[in-house]
Amino acid sequence: MAKKKTTKKEKKKIKKEAKEEKKPKEELPKELADKLPPDVKKRLIQVKQKLDKFKKQTLEKFDKYIMGMALLPPPKPKAGEEVKPEDKDKLNVLILIDDSEPHKMSKAELKDKLTAIMENTAKEIDKNIVPDTILISELWQNCYDGKYDMLQLFAMAAPIHDTGMLAAIKIAEVHKNMVLKKFEKYIVAYVLAGSLVQGRATPESDIDVFLIIDDTDVKKMTRAELKDKLRAIIVGMGLEAGEITGIRNKINIQVYILTDFWDSMREANPVIFTFLRDGVPFYDRGIFMPWKQLLKMGKIKPSPEAIDMYMSSGEQMLGRVKDKLKNIGTEDFFWSTFTPSQAALMLYGVAPPAPKETAEMMREVFVKKEKLLEEKDIKVLEKVLQVRKDSEHGTKKTISGKEIDELVDACDKYLKRLRRLFTQIEKIRQEESVLHMYETIITIVRDILTMEGETKISETNLTKLFETACVEPAKIPAKYCRMLQEVIKAKKEYDAGKLGKTDVEKVKKTGRELIKYLVEYMQRKRGKELEKAKIKIKHGEKYGELTLLGDKAFMIKNLDTPERVIEKAKINPDGSLGPMQKSNIEEMEKAIAEVKMPQRVFIKEPVFESLRKIFGKDVEVLVQN
Repeated sequence: MAKKKTTKKEKKKIKKEAKEEKKPKEELPKELADKLPPDVKKRLIQVKQKLDKFKKQTLEKFDKYIMGMALLPPPKPKAGEEVKPEDKDKLNVLILIDDSEPHKMSKAELKDKLTAIMENTAKEIDKNIVPDTILISELWQNCYDGKYDMLQLFAMAAPIHDTGMLAAIKIAEVHKNMVLKKFEKYIVAYVLAGSLVQGRATPESDIDVFLIIDDTDVKKMTRAELKDKLRAIIVGMGLEAGEITGIRNKINIQVYILTDFWDSMREANPVIFTFLRDGVPFYDRGIFMPWKQLLKMGKIKPSPEAIDMYMSSGEQMLGRVKDKLKNIGTEDFFWSTFTPSQAALMLYGVAPPAPKETAEMMREVFVKKEKLLEEKDIKVLEKVLQVRKDSEHGTKKTISGKEIDELVDACDKYLKRLRRLFTQIEKIRQEESVLHMYETIITIVRDILTMEGETKISETNLTKLFETACVEPAKIPAKYCRMLQEVIKAKKEYDAGKLGKTDVEKVKKTGRELIKYLVEYMQRKRGKELEKAKIKIKHGEKYGELTLLGDKAFMIKNLDTPERVIEKAKINPDGSLGPMQKSNIEEMEKAIAEVKMPQRVFIKEPVFESLRKIFGKDVEVLVQN
């Protein structure tokens, strides 16, 4: 058997046990020691000392081969017989050996060799210590053969050392007996599964068991009711078993009805196949083991329907992944870089350009003029725009994971650079006057009031209009109205020469926060207004979108497919559409950027006639409100 590598945690545990062995210790719990007669107390202390010494020496020699050690209760004499004097002081120690790893010697040779060494170790300590070694494969084989006597031994034994398996066997055996006592006629199989039977047990491992309930002869209730009713009681028994045994590891109990379990096998459910392959039956009415053998022989195979279902589900999931990757590459990266870039331009004092012009504007302002960015930073923006453009035009059908990773890395570096750029811009703007801040804010507030439908705006009624049009309807929080008043007041004090350096910095801070919020508000408002100018169109199984921008209209055909087409047309005085001409996303975005908001859209009947000519008489129209 190839010896397993001891982990740091396990080495620490062994060292701790060895250290405890050397320490003078309270050999018995105080509560127990106080209740025992002196002679019994002395005897128990001696027994514990000997068992601890045997455990220590055995673990030092075999370490990872030992899954658990437990002291068996004294054997009961047969009817009419008395216990032999030489057997009264026997200490029968059950030792569970892990033989799952391949080894040059046979399992029988391995057991004989380990047993001989352990017996010699026991005799050197006390001749009354009698080791009884059991291989884990031997224990499991007994379960496969329907022999559960060994499980009962482990359940009765008092653990001396445990890597997790003894606790699992004990609580599962106790829980199994509780379940069988109440529901034996319904239970087809009780099986231990999970990491414990896969050779990955630890003292903290969850204990996974599953039960199969016979529902083939249910008459008084539905199968689902039977499963739910029994499951609730069986899970409750699991908690009770934990209290009885004192084992705190979580016991995970899965309850299946026989018909569902059979259907899951036919459908090639991976969980059920794993249960059959690895599970060890602690109780079986003759169904589980034949299934296990048939699976091992390759006789249990998924149905053609199950194979088709699993295959098609894989293709569907992969298609969803590809669509998500494409959407990330075309939209998410675009907005994650271009919106902050436009914010940087706005903070600098430049009106936000159309997306197509943003990269070049960033180059002109921050690379050539201010020399704050490098050409490589602008290349990131241009690459993101190119990916989006190629996808929009249908020249790029898919985006690979590698491309996504590269874009993530590039955009992350770009955004970190933008954060530093914001700091640099703010430093440059430290010298700006309150007058400039004031004029900027007043202009933005005027634009917002215009968007809200106000036409008669003057400097004297600006604050009042802002309050009545934006704050009172709860469109903008009241604190931004107070900020506006502070800026106006600061401007008056500045004109009077009453504003110091500290006050200037304070008002700049307030103004920057106000500008940032108001610009974001305008962008959101603009986006909502723009949606009102769009008409959704369905023709057959395809969708389109018509955007009305003043005297122009832009049509996107095949909206949800890579083969989308963008066309434009003039809107005639009677509301109909002129001849459609080829266009592109850049031209459309430029037209959107130039349109003034709010834009009231009136749809005249001739436009519907134009849509029928373009798409046919079965065209369906949804107007955004």
